[in-house]
Amino acid sequence: MKTAKINVKDGDLLTALRDFFQSILQLEDISAILVPQHLNNKNVVMPTLVTEPKHLNGTDPLAPVFPLNAAKIVSRLTRKPMGAKVAVVLRPCEIRAFVELVKLKQGRIEEVVVVGIDCIGAFRNGDYHQIAGQEGEFTSRFYKNVLSGKKGAPEGFDLAPACKACENPVPNGADILIGLFGVDTDNQLLIQARTATGEALYENLDLSDTQEPPERLAAVESLVAERTAYRDKIFAETAEATNSLEKLNTYFAECVNCYNCRVACPVCYCKECVFVTDVFNHEPVQYLRWANRKGVIKMPTDTIFYHITRMAHMSMACVGCGQCTNACPNNIPVMEMFRTVSYRAQEAFGYEAGRSIEEEPPLSIFREDELTEVVGIGKVV
Repeated sequence: MKTAKINVKDGDLLTALRDFFQSILQLEDISAILVPQHLNNKNVVMPTLVTEPKHLNGTDPLAPVFPLNAAKIVSRLTRKPMGAKVAVVLRPCEIRAFVELVKLKQGRIEEVVVVGIDCIGAFRNGDYHQIAGQEGEFTSRFYKNVLSGKKGAPEGFDLAPACKACENPVPNGADILIGLFGVDTDNQLLIQARTATGEALYENLDLSDTQEPPERLAAVESLVAERTAYRDKIFAETAEATNSLEKLNTYFAECVNCYNCRVACPVCYCKECVFVTDVFNHEPVQYLRWANRKGVIKMPTDTIFYHITRMAHMSMACVGCGQCTNACPNNIPVMEMFRTVSYRAQEAFGYEAGRSIEEEPPLSIFREDELTEVVGIGKVV
C-alpha cells in the first residue's frame, strides 16, 4: 500500500484538497472528476461533473451536508461504457453503496477511479441550511473543531443519527484514500493507494512515499468505538419501539406513502416499484369493506406493508447512509428501523453490504452449509 503526504499551506485544508483534485484531473487518462461542490456561491453542495480544473474552485467535500447518496450518480455514469475514465470523490457509505450496485449489475468499475475521504459526518439537510446560512464559511470551522476533538455543531444542533451511528468512517473500498483522522491536517494530508487502479494513478502524481502516522490507527479505533456504542443504543431503542405490530403501526403512523425513502435510497434500483403500479391501487369498494370489518382503517393504507416489503428487498444491501430519513417529510426515523433490521439480517449471513466487491450477496448464491441451525441441512441425527 503506497502512502504519501501532501502539504497543507496556512492550515487551508480545502485549498489543498482542491489542488489535489486538480492534479488528478490534469492527468492524461482522467477525463472528468465527480466531486461535491457549492453551486452559484450558495450553501448548496451537490455532486458536479467537472472536466476543466479551473471549475474546481467551489469544491467542498468536507461540507457537513449530504443531500443525496452519490452512488446513484456514479451508477448512472457507469452502467454503460463511457469511453473515458472518471475519478469520483465519495464518502465511505457512498462507496459501499456503489459496490452493492456494481454487484447488482447497476454499475461498472472499469472506467472509474474511486477517491474516498475519511468522513467526519454531516447534519440533517434542514439543519445544515440553517447553520450554514448563519455561519457563512462554515465548513472550515466545522472540520477544524471535529478533527481537534471539539464539538463541531453549534448549540442546539447535532450530526445526523446515521453519521453518529456509522462504524465505517474510513473509505476502505476506495482506490485512493485521503486520510484525515490521526493526521496533522493543519500541515498535511495523508494519501494512500489501496488498489491496483489506485497505484496506477498514484504513480502518475508527484508524490513522495512516506509512512502512515502511528496515531492514525488509535484515532480511527476510538471513533469507531464511539460510533458503535451509539449504533447499539439505537438498535436497542428501535427494537423496543417496534417489537409488536401495534408498536410498529405507531412507529410509522405519520407515513403518508410519499415513497421519498425509496427514491432517496441509493441501493433501491428497481425500474418499476410494485408500490407505484396498480397492484396497490385498490377499488373504492375495497376500502369500505376493510372499514366495515374493523369499524375504522387508517388512510392511506399499506404503509406498514410498504416498509416491510422494502426491508425484505433492501436489508442485505443497506449501507446505513440515512438518506431515507433525510428524505422523509415527517421526520420518521426510517434509518434507525432499516439499520436495525439490515444489521441483524447481514449478521446472520456473515455479510456486510459494500465490504468487498468480491463478496457475493446472500440469496444470490447457495451454500450447503449455510444456516444449518435454521434449515437443518447437514445436521447429524
